[in-house]
Amino acid sequence: MPTTDSYADIRRRTRDICAKFPNAYWRALDLEREYPYEFVTALTESKLLASLIPREYGGLGWTLTEASIVMEEINRSGGHSAACHAQMYTMSALLNHGSQEQMSAYLPGIANGTIRLQAFSITEDAGSDTTRIVSTAEKVGDEYVINGKKTWTSRIDQSDLLFALVRTSPRNEKEKTKGLTLFLIDLRQVRVEQPDALEVTKVRTMFNYATNQVTYKRLRVPASAVVGEVGEGFRYVLDGWNAERILLSAEAIGDGYWFIDKATEYAKEREVFGRAIGTNQGVQFPIAEAYMKIRAADLMRYKAADLFSAGEKCGAEANMAKLLSGDASWESANVCLNTFGGYGFVAEYDVERKFRETRMYQVAPINNNLVKSFVATKVLGLPRSY
Repeated sequence: MPTTDSYADIRRRTRDICAKFPNAYWRALDLEREYPYEFVTALTESKLLASLIPREYGGLGWTLTEASIVMEEINRSGGHSAACHAQMYTMSALLNHGSQEQMSAYLPGIANGTIRLQAFSITEDAGSDTTRIVSTAEKVGDEYVINGKKTWTSRIDQSDLLFALVRTSPRNEKEKTKGLTLFLIDLRQVRVEQPDALEVTKVRTMFNYATNQVTYKRLRVPASAVVGEVGEGFRYVLDGWNAERILLSAEAIGDGYWFIDKATEYAKEREVFGRAIGTNQGVQFPIAEAYMKIRAADLMRYKAADLFSAGEKCGAEANMAKLLSGDASWESANVCLNTFGGYGFVAEYDVERKFRETRMYQVAPINNNLVKSFVATKVLGLPRSY
């Protein structure tokens, strides 16, 4: 397990990069919902985005615990990890289930920044009911032909590779998770050889998530693009989902600390009725309560990350970390906005921008109600509700 000193070094390395991209940088991008290319490039060159890639492929060979600290520090600096977090959690599917040929072909380039992997294409109109995916891949000779539509595929324009989960056999009510296959698609070849096979429609969202709707129109991919076994893709993305929940928990924790830091600083400086507003317990107590909830959620984040890093089951802890950290960051956001009062709605203070960003953790990467259902049925043994 990493030492406290190694954590401190990771935090310092991340903060040094983030310091070059202050709040004004993110504020300017937010106006036009622009992608932070310069920031992602700096992170890539620092190797921090290659945290989970083994050293033999040019990465840092870190654990998820250490990688989560990078995500936390980005958000705590005032930045937004959504621009690059997918490159972290997609590693699980590739490292655990990819072929040696796939890893050798792609991991060194991802580590050194010549290959970008930020796009994961899963969600359809069925939403969280992933077993009802209807996009298909049909085997034709040595290729698969993919057809269908995905409602949320982020950063496809910023990626060279794309993970796509599609159906290769009809849905079976007795084995609902079977029949889905995970493909690792080289977009560089697609853009040259099949430019009309992907229809990408940008989706403007409440904050910059660089997301899109993607329609697959007889996209041909080689059989070598299959990750693991045909029909077992659902099981493979579960690894990525647990990593995703933990990494985004760390992001929410980073947001929470950012809000607490901003609220505390402002409460010390802002004077009304002849004294600092932080003198009033009505201002103090909400900040203190929110801070304690962030600290408590942080413990679950580390527990989940440590279990994942040790190769142990962590589904319950990953889900609980996601819910607790998301709730804590949202409370911190509201406390911060209340502390700033009217100024909290003014763009130059950055509170309203981060307020919009941290709201996402209530519904993504999994809705909080589904987390509660998971804990109720999988942990407590209550009857299934869906």
